[in-house]
Amino acid sequence: MADTTLMANAIRALAMDAVQIANSGHPGAPMGMAEIAVALWGRHLRHNPANPQWHDRDRFVLSNGHGSMLIYALLHLTGYDLPTEELKGFRTLHSKTPGHPEVGITPGVETTTGPLGQGITNAVGFALAEKLLAQEFNRPGYDIVNHHTYVFLGDGCLMEGISHEACALAGAWKLNKLIALYDDNGISIDGEVAPWFIDDTPKRFQAYGWHVIGPIDGHDVDAVDAAIAEAKQSNDKPTLIVCKTIIGKGAPTRAGTAKAHGEALGAEEIRGTREALGWSHEPFVVPPEVYHAWDGKTRGGANEQAWNATFDGYRAEHPELAAEFERRMKGELPAQFAQIAVDVAVGAHTRGETVASRKASQLALEAFTAALPELLGGSADLTGSNLTNTKSTPALRFDEHGKGNGGRHINYGVREFGMAAIMNGIALHGGYIPYGGTFLTFSDYSRNAIRMAALMKRRVIHVFTHDSIGLGEDGPTHQSVEHAAALRLIPNLDVWRPGDTAETAVAWACALQNRTRPSALLLSRQNLAYAPKAGLEDISRGAYVLAEPSEVGLKKAQAVLIATGSEVQLALHAQAELAKSGIGVRVVSMPSTTVFDRQDEAYKREVLPEGLPRVAVEAGVTDFWWKYRVDAVVGIDTYGESAPAGVLFKHFGFTAENVANTVRVVLNKA
Repeated sequence: MADTTLMANAIRALAMDAVQIANSGHPGAPMGMAEIAVALWGRHLRHNPANPQWHDRDRFVLSNGHGSMLIYALLHLTGYDLPTEELKGFRTLHSKTPGHPEVGITPGVETTTGPLGQGITNAVGFALAEKLLAQEFNRPGYDIVNHHTYVFLGDGCLMEGISHEACALAGAWKLNKLIALYDDNGISIDGEVAPWFIDDTPKRFQAYGWHVIGPIDGHDVDAVDAAIAEAKQSNDKPTLIVCKTIIGKGAPTRAGTAKAHGEALGAEEIRGTREALGWSHEPFVVPPEVYHAWDGKTRGGANEQAWNATFDGYRAEHPELAAEFERRMKGELPAQFAQIAVDVAVGAHTRGETVASRKASQLALEAFTAALPELLGGSADLTGSNLTNTKSTPALRFDEHGKGNGGRHINYGVREFGMAAIMNGIALHGGYIPYGGTFLTFSDYSRNAIRMAALMKRRVIHVFTHDSIGLGEDGPTHQSVEHAAALRLIPNLDVWRPGDTAETAVAWACALQNRTRPSALLLSRQNLAYAPKAGLEDISRGAYVLAEPSEVGLKKAQAVLIATGSEVQLALHAQAELAKSGIGVRVVSMPSTTVFDRQDEAYKREVLPEGLPRVAVEAGVTDFWWKYRVDAVVGIDTYGESAPAGVLFKHFGFTAENVANTVRVVLNKA
């Protein structure tokens, strides 16, 4: 058997050397978890460094992502395309070794971690996706989906409230292939955690319905190995392995202290560490016998080859299932999807229904969930309000043995942040397109996970209903004012605020087709009249000309009204009001500012001509709209009030008369 001490010390040496050359980083966690890594990566993890995207690989998540040199050292040592030069470039511009692990940057990294608690939550999404895909696709003799999700996490992840949301759900869902290894070293940035972190973590996880092993000695490779082997035998519970460790183990004066956590050890301490470990090699030098001990290519290649043989047999016996599995794991939509999307939008246009856009969303979802078995929905305890359920998506339930009922709608409970980060894990795993609902005002709870989806370029769809003061009597705690503008500020997030059934159908189609961006759909509680339109083609461009002055008997536009969502009808009424006094305005519906901003300049000028005054109308903060060089904004820069929606709109000036008068004032100034 390989010398596990040498294998562990190779991790310690690479971690401290990389952090030292960068003069930035966190050596403590890699040095403290080195033996845990040897046990998992050296004896259990099923992966193939030659093919990081092999479908049935185990997923590994470094939830304590500040310890990124741990995963970089492991990827380098086991044979991934991460050469020594990349380790030397730790935390430098355009390297494959950024400060925290980033999916899509470093081969073998499954998710972007750093915001603590989100990694373990992503892992719950990974494990749920694995469990549901296995039930959907596996057949007798062909377990084509059969892998584990492993997580390293620390005190910080457990202190973050999101870990409670996610781990409680993992227990409820009986995710027995989820195995978390807790680096219980008692140290965080501020020092010993005892004064502020007094949780009995084992009892906490037992209360969630987890199997708990330990505490064990996290520096005993055989003990960790045995614990993982025991965890893999669980049939109905996820497992937490509590590993007692010393942060920065091997460093003569900093081991066990906060000084080992988040700064370079320094040349003198590194010299002392080399002596203490008996590691005499120069920085970044690993002897051949250690590389040989760590090499994962041979075993990984054999594992993948065996799976390929199984899948070939599966394809021969179940050709349609095999083709469907491959399509979904590639993230491709069915060949007929484009026509389905057109049919849904045209149907909405033909019917011209007056419904809330949350209901319009459900109408579109009825068609899309029927056509796309990969759509996996949910709501944070607001299913009847978000309307995220359909005839094709019964509630997901698990029996006492952990077997699912085939449902595709998840009751996340009141866990908005957890829902958002679990959806990220589902999307990262592949095989499903997740969507989930809550009220728009609670997007604040979800925001950092939404940001992470945008950073990771993942197709995750957020359904945010009750999008304005239009929700009425619940008052300012629930009335979104700044939230649309705030979401639009997140790079790579598409934000839609559709104004009727056709715009909602197009928004859904665009969100489903967009493989490299998450989307947020902002939907009304109150009914919205259908806005007649000449065609549907330009809705997908984010903004389009909805009504010209000719439609109210005038020839020439003197101004442009830009509106979104529920305010589109207000703009149309104002257009009619202004026409009575001979003032012609063009009405532009802008369901997605983010999509419109990506259009070419010619189209932007076509929709918003130069030289015409512009007035924006949206029941939200006004600051956002000045980027479109508007002359005035009818908006709301205060919090709402508790009253019926109709009363509130009048109180805050969202009337056709006020919009028309605003246009008159602008024209008079011009």
